[in-house]
Amino acid sequence: MKKSYRVKSEKDFNAIFNDKQSVANKRFVIYKLDKDQKHFRVGLSVSKKLGNAVVRNGIKRKIRHVLIEHRQELQAVDFVIIARKGVEELNYKEIERNLLHVLKLAKIYQEGIPSEKEE
Repeated sequence: MKKSYRVKSEKDFNAIFNDKQSVANKRFVIYKLDKDQKHFRVGLSVSKKLGNAVVRNGIKRKIRHVLIEHRQELQAVDFVIIARKGVEELNYKEIERNLLHVLKLAKIYQEGIPSEKEE
């Protein structure tokens, strides 16, 4: 995932959390901040409670892959995805299903309706 698609700085994370728009399901919590920009930006948070570095990086890799695969249908907002306990036991398809479900609840993902074309 390109750097322009990532939320990295503490200032950006705090701005998203302070906006207090959150949605959750059993496996993920999403905080979002509506912004006027060309494409989405995402920050990932996977707690040490979910496993060692190898496990956490595997979870983040799967989440990023889902986002890249569905990037055309994601709204141009900033959001943070927090993985909850139990995600470490899911395979890729289960992570995809749970993540798309919570993204739909947050009105970030709209199936079959691509946002503006990306270059």
